[in-house]
Amino acid sequence: MSVDISLVEELRALLGADNVRTSAGELTPYMRDATPLFSGTPDVVVFPADTGQVAGVLRIATRHGTPVVPRGAGTNLCAATVPLRGGIVLVLTRMNQILEVSPEELLARVQPGVATARLADEVSRFGLVFPPDPGSRTVSTIGGNVATCAGGLRGLKYGVTRNYVLGLEAVLPSGEVIRTGGRLWKDVAGYDLTRLLTGSEGTLAVITEITVALLPLPATAHTGVAYFETLADAGRAVAAIIADGVLPSTLEFLDHTCIGVVEDYAQLGLRRDAGALLLFGDDGPPDMVERHVARMSDICLGQGALDLTVATEVAASEALLAARRCSLPALSRLNSLTVLEDASVPRPRLPEMVERIEAIAARYDLLIGTFGHAGDGNLHPTCVLDADDADAVSRTHRAFADIFAAAIELGGTITGEHGVGAAKLPYLRDRLGDEQTALLRRIKSAFDPTGILNPGKLGS
Repeated sequence: MSVDISLVEELRALLGADNVRTSAGELTPYMRDATPLFSGTPDVVVFPADTGQVAGVLRIATRHGTPVVPRGAGTNLCAATVPLRGGIVLVLTRMNQILEVSPEELLARVQPGVATARLADEVSRFGLVFPPDPGSRTVSTIGGNVATCAGGLRGLKYGVTRNYVLGLEAVLPSGEVIRTGGRLWKDVAGYDLTRLLTGSEGTLAVITEITVALLPLPATAHTGVAYFETLADAGRAVAAIIADGVLPSTLEFLDHTCIGVVEDYAQLGLRRDAGALLLFGDDGPPDMVERHVARMSDICLGQGALDLTVATEVAASEALLAARRCSLPALSRLNSLTVLEDASVPRPRLPEMVERIEAIAARYDLLIGTFGHAGDGNLHPTCVLDADDADAVSRTHRAFADIFAAAIELGGTITGEHGVGAAKLPYLRDRLGDEQTALLRRIKSAFDPTGILNPGKLGS
């Protein structure tokens, strides 16, 4: 252990011995998150129960100059919660209470350790929905969603996590507790610190309470699937759908590689001969949904769809969406290591970006399947390889560097929803430029002058 034993004793006095872990076996689960190829060994793992204990941990850490890495369920895909420089991993999963649901105000107050799916289930009892829908929603926490500004399948129509964060309680490294925003949909008093902290990946403050906006639960939802000879054809259908004035709740794609592995995995009856699959759908009043889905079906057929199916029952719609949701586990079965990244480009450049990814995969002799959110240009290129093949791992790093460079060249970005973390940090300057990168560092210094919060990540 590289930290002072007095720090550990102070933490035990604050939290209780059962909530301070220091043995090798207890530390191992917190060396990684869901991001492969990144790990770091913490010196201490702690489990605070409330905001006061979080503030106490941060005061102790600041006094000792010890790094602190806030963590929820550890499902992020950018190494944002890997303790690269050791120190304290601050696990917030004990803070898991839904504090309030207010149907009259269309909001809920939750602690950061509440699972996304649990909140969705709870608010559905009131006829409400929390729209952000990350792929890991069954285990990801609201605090983690806010820290990374998570996206999901409903991003085109409903936006991402930042669109639903009304207010935050957060603790600064000094132990000071601040409240940003509140319960109001309209509030422009001062700088928007709520938006600043949303997506800050635990580098500025530790979020201890979140007030989120809710929407009425849609009355119905229909989903369809269209097959195309090429992704370029699917891309033209996407452009035509948006140009027609329809804003779908679902507009997702799988490339040929993903179609094959998903069908092997889930036996959903997908067409293996298609070059691309487009999932489309809408939710809302039944007559509107029926009209929109019929219009999207006509557009897909007009753009050369090989085949098309529409599911009008909830169970059937969920079965179609399963094709998109199981893309990652299906690819993961092919080899011992799966590296899932994300990049975004303007919607019209989506087919070109997929072609670039295919060319990069061929150049580095790698298997890369691509799926993602066709409606907002967010792609998830996923490389499957042998974890013990050092040369393949090296080629994978080089391939993704080229993929991120291609996204920037096409007017896009290095991450649409996964976050920067440690995985994308080497490419951040390429995306932001020198001036903006320097500004990030000054903001980081204003919140965290001693640099203890999640070092080696944003602003470092």
